[in-house]
Amino acid sequence: MSVSRFTIGTRGSALATTQTGHVAVELNRLAGVDYDTVLVKTEGDVTTGPLSQLGGTGVFAAALRQALYDGTCDLAVHSLKDLPTTQPAGLVIAATPKRADVRDALCARDGLFLAELPEGATVGTGSPRRAAQLLAFRPDLKIVDIRGNVGTRLGRVIGSPVQKDDGGVGRTAQGDLDAVVLAAAGLERLGLDAHITEYLDPDIMLPAPGQGSLAVEVRTGGSGHAAVDAALETMDDGDTRLAITAERALLARLEAGCAAPIGALATVRGDELVLDSVACKVDGSDTMRRSARTSTLTVDGAYALGVALAGQLLREGAAELAGL
Repeated sequence: MSVSRFTIGTRGSALATTQTGHVAVELNRLAGVDYDTVLVKTEGDVTTGPLSQLGGTGVFAAALRQALYDGTCDLAVHSLKDLPTTQPAGLVIAATPKRADVRDALCARDGLFLAELPEGATVGTGSPRRAAQLLAFRPDLKIVDIRGNVGTRLGRVIGSPVQKDDGGVGRTAQGDLDAVVLAAAGLERLGLDAHITEYLDPDIMLPAPGQGSLAVEVRTGGSGHAAVDAALETMDDGDTRLAITAERALLARLEAGCAAPIGALATVRGDELVLDSVACKVDGSDTMRRSARTSTLTVDGAYALGVALAGQLLREGAAELAGL
């Protein structure tokens, strides 16, 4: 039996280590190679203030990528929506595992749905995309900018149990918000989906490009372990790769980062790839939804779809609308 091991880099949050653990266990199963986990602290983990003002996309990825360059780890696991759309030289996304739930989730007091929240209810989110779409649906809501790990944000909801960093439950908090909006995939991966009172339909709230997807990144030459590289090929999900390629191509063509009020969701439907998008005015007072589709189910076809739809959005004034 080989004594070779691979090292896998991750942020230190409960969500990041859980996601990375799932990838590591699957790679171990497929490749038969043991692993060590390397915790890497990123700028997004140590900087305070609104997420939308932390210097753009990549604050959660740069340190992990440097660890790859330095050889501190053989591969790194990212939440795909945190990655800049331009791939850096010397690194490649070797696998996009099958996508989890793409939707945003409302976690509200008293089991309320979005339409049932009282007039003027306070809803917490650090995402301009979520805030704009919430206000488009419910202009009366008061949006409160929040950040922190999943447990911290859940603890802001009135009557919600305080979540510990390890996912455990502590004392009950009074809270100061009527609801928060989080990614459903993260809540489910942490086993906290019982807090979800409503999965928000994409007709109401389109997710961030890449939401629900993970990206396993390696150096261009591979992980250094042939069996692990082969396992990464097996782990890569074709439909997920097509979807995230189209979504990220749209985002790149719009020159919009993760703080932009832009949503996108691509899905393979039969023999077509369908891409839905939304550009919002930051206060939710105006939105532009457009869709496109292609029967060219290749990475190049998906990329072209995203670029084409972004071009339509730009021609019709999306940059001015969303403040890009």
